[in-house]
Amino acid sequence: MNRRRPPAEVTFDFARRRDKLRRLLRRNDVDGMLVAHPPNIYYLSGFRGEDSWLLVSLDASILISDSRFTEQIAEEAPELDAAIAPLRMTRSEWRWRTIERCRLGRLAVESHILSHAQFASLEDHLARTELVPAGQWIESLRQIKDREEVEAIGRAVRIAERAYEAARAGWTPSMTERAVATELEYRIRLLGGTGCSFPPIVAAGPRAALPHARPGERIVGDAPFVLVDWGAVAGGYVSDLTRVWAVDRIPPKLERVYEVVLQAQRAAIAKIAPGVSLRQVDAAARRVIERAGFGKRFGHALGHGVGLEVHEAPRVGPNESRRLQPGMVVTVEPGIYLPRWGGVRIEDDVLVTRTGHQLLSTLPNDAPDVVVRTV
Repeated sequence: MNRRRPPAEVTFDFARRRDKLRRLLRRNDVDGMLVAHPPNIYYLSGFRGEDSWLLVSLDASILISDSRFTEQIAEEAPELDAAIAPLRMTRSEWRWRTIERCRLGRLAVESHILSHAQFASLEDHLARTELVPAGQWIESLRQIKDREEVEAIGRAVRIAERAYEAARAGWTPSMTERAVATELEYRIRLLGGTGCSFPPIVAAGPRAALPHARPGERIVGDAPFVLVDWGAVAGGYVSDLTRVWAVDRIPPKLERVYEVVLQAQRAAIAKIAPGVSLRQVDAAARRVIERAGFGKRFGHALGHGVGLEVHEAPRVGPNESRRLQPGMVVTVEPGIYLPRWGGVRIEDDVLVTRTGHQLLSTLPNDAPDVVVRTV
């Protein structure tokens, strides 16, 4: 048997990322940053554990954790110092004691991640350190993907696409929405992914009018079409895709709505290039849908960034004045949702390049491609 190998893992230069953060710290005149958001900790260190914080100063990087993660830190982030809490001390006490020993004058903290109680505890115990609310400093760095990150997202895309093709090829009319979703996750793991980037959306017929429908016990073969929104995780990075399939034939109304959504997506993708504002990309798709008379049935933003999280900056919406930059990866996912009939959404992942854009996803989406046959 000739079995296809899963795409190879990608390695990352975490030290280079910490150096970028240090340049940001210097520009803001702070001596270090306390990182509590797990995706941000992974971005800077490669460590995937929980209940741990990362302290990055101008001359050191320390993972503040407990004994459950001693070996994991040594395996995933061997170049970092590890401050492992003794059994007699709470995690909270160990954190502020470790930070206190570093004698930092000004410390940036993830003010959008820490709870009020956590912030207040640090403030109470670090009398000699000024806490500086940092907002989404690391997320701003994460918006621009390097070559390795683009490769990792591409790997997650390929795994998701192959899982979808296998699930679609093996479906039967008696399967439920939940069974299709389960099959997708099984295929993703079989192909080398670490799981789904979010619980798959499988919505048959009228339930496709719910943009975030949860798979239930509805029989997919009883509906004329099915909407599937799914993604894979590979090497910590994610993909996010949506397709529609029609059972045996494309009903005339579905064909009409589908063609409008497809043309809206193509208009938006064609607009993607460095310097173009996010709202201009959104407007390109929205204009097509409005001219077709469905403007009120497209009620969400056109897309969002993808990377370590399935929804991250930048947001591609009508009120976003920021401009695209090379290295951003965004989804383009226009949709039309008609109550009691159903909905159509087509979603792909797009990289902003220096000269324009590159479509990372490759699944065909012309109208004839949506038909699946019953057996």
